[in-house]
Amino acid sequence: MHVRTPKIKALVQLHRRRILLALWLALCLSAAYALGFYAYLSGDGQPALGRNGFSREAKGQATDNRPPSVVVHRPSSSFDLFWEAYRILRDKFYGELPPARQLAYGALRGALSTLGDPYSVFVEPQPHEMEKADLRGSFGGIGANLSRDAQGRVVLHPLPDSPAAQAGVQDGDILLAVDGLPLTPTLSLEAITLWLRGPVGEPITLTLLRGDGPPVSITVIRAEIELPSVTWHQLQTAPQVGYIGISRFSERTDQELRRALLDLRSQGVQRLILDLRDNSGGLLQAAVDVAGEFLPNEVILIEERRNHLTEVRRSGSGGLATDLPLVVLVNRGTASAAEIVAGALQDHSRARLIGETTFGKGSVQLIFELSDGSSLHITAARWLTPGGHQLDGVGLTPDIVQVGTASAVKGEAADPTDPADAQLTLALRLLQTEEW
Repeated sequence: MHVRTPKIKALVQLHRRRILLALWLALCLSAAYALGFYAYLSGDGQPALGRNGFSREAKGQATDNRPPSVVVHRPSSSFDLFWEAYRILRDKFYGELPPARQLAYGALRGALSTLGDPYSVFVEPQPHEMEKADLRGSFGGIGANLSRDAQGRVVLHPLPDSPAAQAGVQDGDILLAVDGLPLTPTLSLEAITLWLRGPVGEPITLTLLRGDGPPVSITVIRAEIELPSVTWHQLQTAPQVGYIGISRFSERTDQELRRALLDLRSQGVQRLILDLRDNSGGLLQAAVDVAGEFLPNEVILIEERRNHLTEVRRSGSGGLATDLPLVVLVNRGTASAAEIVAGALQDHSRARLIGETTFGKGSVQLIFELSDGSSLHITAARWLTPGGHQLDGVGLTPDIVQVGTASAVKGEAADPTDPADAQLTLALRLLQTEEW
């Protein structure tokens, strides 16, 4: 048992007070440094990434490209070099620095480039909004395409029976303003397209120039505009064969495919050509669902994740074309989700592949939306075909190699009698001559 004398107790208490005083001073200095650094950054308006990231902007509305307000946190020591370089850049650069947002976006792209993965990318708000619409398969809008004339003016091309056409917008009208906001020469067509989009049922006023007359204003009520991903028709030269083209894999693709299959079967179609040429991919689950229409209750792909975790994805039951002979067209533009479908059909000997070696993208990306409407695409898994084949950088080798031409028409106008489309012609010949 230890017994402390009064002198020893006094020394211990003094020592404790010194330690507490030192800790208190260190805390004060740290707080003062942090506050000073915050004020320094806030005064200069330089971008900083913190817990909350950038301030949120109203989504679905046009922005004027001004830098957003920024939530600033004191960076960790690992980022000191970045801020040191930024201070030099800010103080010494001869020209005008880009807005804070663009500097932050550039830093994010630079950080992601160090991963050595071309599919882990940062996407700015405007292209991300367009991307979301593509994956949803629909958006609220006026139903018009945009172009620029020789003078750089924005020209409207309303789709047939679209809200724009019904409101009186004519092909060739020059768009001057949207809801009273004039278009500027620096606005991209992508940015203007997003201005025209918005909630279904909401009015939007367009200021238009038509011919030599004065500007006119037309109010259009936004409606749901579908972005079809599936086209189909019965081949005129071979009524027993149906053609189905899939341009991308969106939330609506399997629903569209089922509608196509029901329609073709009602017309007496007994054999199918599935065209996946120049399909760059889309949603993973959509690819699994599409494969299931031809291949029920089978392994569609195997996912390999970090820490050696694997997941097997299988198709469900109830496919509408599990009994029909099938040929799949592929080319160098067939990638990602499209390769998942083609690879599963090939590995299970459900279909013959005709065309060219595919692109070779064998990875899965997760999309994380950030607070300002931008997004991060992060590679979270690699996928293998049911037979265990890794396609990254390799692609699928078709059963029958046939080089295609860029002039071949795909989709609704695809025609096996077109001499420019040797791949489609070969697919039809195979379906008509081989036993299945």
